[in-house]
Amino acid sequence: MDQKIIDFNKSQKTKQIPEIQTGDVIAVHKKIKEGDKERVQIFKGLVIAIKGKQSSSPTITVRKDSQGIGVEITIPVYSPSIEKIEIVRHSKIRRSKLYYMRERTGKAAKMKVRELSKKEKTQAEEFAKKPKAEALETKPAEEKTEKK
Repeated sequence: MDQKIIDFNKSQKTKQIPEIQTGDVIAVHKKIKEGDKERVQIFKGLVIAIKGKQSSSPTITVRKDSQGIGVEITIPVYSPSIEKIEIVRHSKIRRSKLYYMRERTGKAAKMKVRELSKKEKTQAEEFAKKPKAEALETKPAEEKTEKK
């Protein structure tokens, strides 16, 4: 992708969100408008797909079972109606799209929990402590080195 487009997409991001991966169980705090009143509703479910990671408007598909019926919601991450996104836990997965979870219910839909590494725990703590103005600043990605 052209560097100008990447820079433009980064400038369009209005708020800082945690690093969401497929297989994470997240709680999405969404603003709901009912008449004159506005309230926050929490949608807690499994991230089964992420689309448009480098674009200015990535979307995530979150799925949960509500009283035996599967409910999915596709959320634009930087939408003004999204107040915040919290990561509840990580799951051990081997695919980028978990569409096969649509056919599973009950124990068959249970996924193994992946523990957070020390680095991820410290990043999550720092993310929670940061003021909003500092959180919007982007840092260059660290280079990964392979162990031999």
